[in-house]
Amino acid sequence: MKRVHQLLFTSCLLASSVSYAQNFQVTSPDIKQGKLTETQVFNGFGCTGQNTSPALTWKNAPKDTKSFAVTVYDPDAPTGSGWWHWVVYNIPADNQQLPTGAGSENSNNLPSGAIQGRTDFGSHSFGGACPPKGHGLHRYIFTVHALKVDKLELPAEASAAMVGYMINANQIAKTSFTAKYGR
Repeated sequence: MKRVHQLLFTSCLLASSVSYAQNFQVTSPDIKQGKLTETQVFNGFGCTGQNTSPALTWKNAPKDTKSFAVTVYDPDAPTGSGWWHWVVYNIPADNQQLPTGAGSENSNNLPSGAIQGRTDFGSHSFGGACPPKGHGLHRYIFTVHALKVDKLELPAEASAAMVGYMINANQIAKTSFTAKYGR
């Protein structure tokens, strides 16, 4: 009987945390109908976009959130491991948005204390979409992670995978949307 009560209690906790996390939402006024535009396309590697990070706004994060991280990931990149386009962490908990262009190198548009991690382009800035020609539509997953710590202590040259590991180890909720782009 004790085991049954434990299972019921655990199930209730999981159900409440899932429904709570469902209220956490991220949107972008710059991305319409789930499609990236030339504004969010990389300028290089054969692409000629403006390489500008879109504005992001999020709401209804868990009350115990101490900081946020934002990631943009393409699982369709032909690398065997996807492609990290943007990694931002140590965003203060009282901040719930990033303006258009916040991902430029040495950006003054990031909240105080926020750090841009190294992407798969090798830079510490937003890297726009640039799938290989003829490779079809790629999915770009924009995710805001609510974290249980004020700061992730990471070396400046930490890989996106290492930052992702630390994000996932300290995550209490996340919210995502997917935009597509092909050429």
